Formats: sequence, C-alpha cells, structure tokens
Amino acid sequence: MPAAADAAFTRQPGRVCAILTADCLPVLFAAEAGDVVAAAHAGWRGLASGVIEAAVSAMRVPPARLLAWLGPSIGPEHFEVGAEVRQAFLERDAGALEAFEQNSRGRFMADLGLLARRRLQALGVRRIHGGGECTYTFADRYFSHRRDGNTGRQATLIWRG
Repeated sequence: MPAAADAAFTRQPGRVCAILTADCLPVLFAAEAGDVVAAAHAGWRGLASGVIEAAVSAMRVPPARLLAWLGPSIGPEHFEVGAEVRQAFLERDAGALEAFEQNSRGRFMADLGLLARRRLQALGVRRIHGGGECTYTFADRYFSHRRDGNTGRQATLIWRG
C-alpha cells in the first residue's frame, strides 16, 4: 500500500496520483512531454511548508516545461485565518500580503489559489490553469469541511496513460 503523503508523482504508465480534499487546494502537474505527473494536497499548512516546491523538485523537470492545474478549494470570501497563518506565508514571501485581507474581526480572509499561483510562478511554472471554484459556495457540487463540519471528500486524480 502506498504511504500517505501531501504529494505524489509518477513516471510509470497507468499509475494514479490522487488527492482527497474538502476545502484544501488540489494541484495537479504534468510535464509537457507527458513522461511524469504529480498531485499535491495544498492546504495552508502544506503551501506554507513547501509542498508545491517539493512536488516540482521531485518531478525533475524544468518548471518552464510543466503545466499546473488548480482544483476547487475554499475561496477567499470564506477562508478566515488567524495572524499566525498570514505570518507563515509572509516569512517566505513578503508579496504574499496580497493574498490576505483583514476582516472586521481582526482576522484575515486568505486566497489559497493566489498563494499557490505565487509559489508556482516563483518556481518558474508559467502554464497555470484552473482555480476559482469555491468548495464552500457550491454546496451542490463540492464537499466543504468549513461549511458542513464532518463531510465527504473530493478525489482529484492524474495519471500517465
């Protein structure tokens, strides 16, 4: 049985990389040559800890030759975080400030998709697609832990043919 992890990659045809989420951001990667694919579970902790950077590094493909796809995740209108989360991103990227907006309670509304795009662009990944679908907003389409508490998960899959 494969080990549990926040990211997986494969060069083997027919091998599937899968991510389960209920508000976190799934990020899929493919080399333009089609010889390697990867999937990353990018919640705020994973993003702040470098899951995207680790996935790109493991693929051993120049970032300019990668395609990335951002799946559905909780949107910035619903993802409230504390100052410690904001600080975790600002420590590595002062420009991440644009992904946080202070609300009336002194907390911050965070944009996971924008944070992921910043990380990808900093690595040199230019072909970034998807993003913008909010799991919290679309109850008829997605599970959302923040909206529903105990809930199911979406599976996001990628594989080599």
